[in-house]
Amino acid sequence: MRLSRFWTLMTDEFGQAYADTLARGHVVQSLGERTVVAALEDGVPPRLVWESLCEDLGIPEHRRLGIDREPMAVPPEIAFERPE
Repeated sequence: MRLSRFWTLMTDEFGQAYADTLARGHVVQSLGERTVVAALEDGVPPRLVWESLCEDLGIPEHRRLGIDREPMAVPPEIAFERPE
């Protein structure tokens, strides 16, 4: 999981303001008594941090993959361009 995906999941589940507060303040025992931010800074993979946080907070499995989004539309003027 990329770090950008991790933060998207955090925002989807908790909202922007609370996601930031939670990441800085909530200590997760399974991450070695570290906050989310500390674990990420220490090199813990984002997927492991996300899964650990979800387990710690009791987030149901069906919500752990984030929000379904429609694919972005390709502008018609570039829809059939081929890469050079």
